[in-house]
Amino acid sequence: MTYNAVIFDLDGTLLDTLQDLVNTLNTVLALHDYPVHSIDECRFLVGHGIRELVRKALPEGVGTPETIDLLLPEFMAHYANNWNVNSRPYPGISAMLDRIAEQGIKMAILSNKADHFTRLCAEFLMKEWKFDVVMGHHSGIAHKPDPEGALLVARMLGEKPSSILYVGDSGIDMLTATRAGMFPLGVLWGFRPESELVECGAKALIHHPSELIKQYFTPAR
Repeated sequence: MTYNAVIFDLDGTLLDTLQDLVNTLNTVLALHDYPVHSIDECRFLVGHGIRELVRKALPEGVGTPETIDLLLPEFMAHYANNWNVNSRPYPGISAMLDRIAEQGIKMAILSNKADHFTRLCAEFLMKEWKFDVVMGHHSGIAHKPDPEGALLVARMLGEKPSSILYVGDSGIDMLTATRAGMFPLGVLWGFRPESELVECGAKALIHHPSELIKQYFTPAR
């Protein structure tokens, strides 16, 4: 199958952002005397958007809308000053994006991360590459795994969903791709385990970005 475009998830797929997210989360929790979380625990808290991250990080029974409304602005303010302390592209991402760009394949980013931070990450941590669409979560668009955002990106790219390779590291991404009619490709270098990707519909799995190039975007001889 030849794909005309590829949509990437951001956190855990293109960028390793986990340490900065964990540091921000734990700073806010500690300020209010709530228990903090290890980086391995946070692998399963992130992915559904910042509001849900804060809710899931709070002790059982504490995550009321009022408490989340209090902590969320603090999280956003702290993250605004610390989003790029440790965050970097995963090994092999640069070469992969170079190869895809050389072949003229359309590229997009779709994230549950707030749109402002998604665009910052793309602009400053991946400025070497042109993404045709960069979209984080914003008002009026449902969080993944609702396919609304993915289908909107497809329209913006001018491509049918069936011609798009959807690449992500979580079950959320695999469900999004499946529901949008795109090919769900799971990556195993990110935040979530292989079992989750398989259970949520991944049709293929790769262990390193170079595999994506070889298997899906190698020029015809």
